[in-house]
Amino acid sequence: MLSSYTEYLIHRQWMNRAIELAQSAGEAGEVPVGAVIIDSAGNLLAEGENRKERDKDPTAHAEILALKTAGKSLQNWHLNECTLYVTLEPCPMCAGAIVQARLGLLVYGVDDTKTGAIRTVTNIPDSAASNHRLKVIGGILESACRQQLQDWFATKRRQRN
Repeated sequence: MLSSYTEYLIHRQWMNRAIELAQSAGEAGEVPVGAVIIDSAGNLLAEGENRKERDKDPTAHAEILALKTAGKSLQNWHLNECTLYVTLEPCPMCAGAIVQARLGLLVYGVDDTKTGAIRTVTNIPDSAASNHRLKVIGGILESACRQQLQDWFATKRRQRN
């Protein structure tokens, strides 16, 4: 069994990769959100970054893209032995998909005070509509995730003026 400190370091490592993916999304004009899924052995299964604008697809959120890739990689939609790392608390659509995938653990960076559907605005995983109890860890590299989003939105506002 891993120590709490070792687990924390692993969470930071994978969240840093999600932040890199979010940076790539932001540079492409997308809201900077990145996601990574690892298996129970700590192997990378899938990555995703927001692609709504590029793909002209309202479902092309980082989490959804990573979940699809992980399911294909495992040849199984049950992701109960997997961990999803994402820079921003998932929205209702992504929270629903995470529950449907029976994800083992969700680790996210920063709360989403507008559409967060894990703990902040609503709580889909713990609602009566959920058939899966999701383990969640929030706040990993929270400051870096928050700053990345704030900087991106500030730049967008300046470009509009």
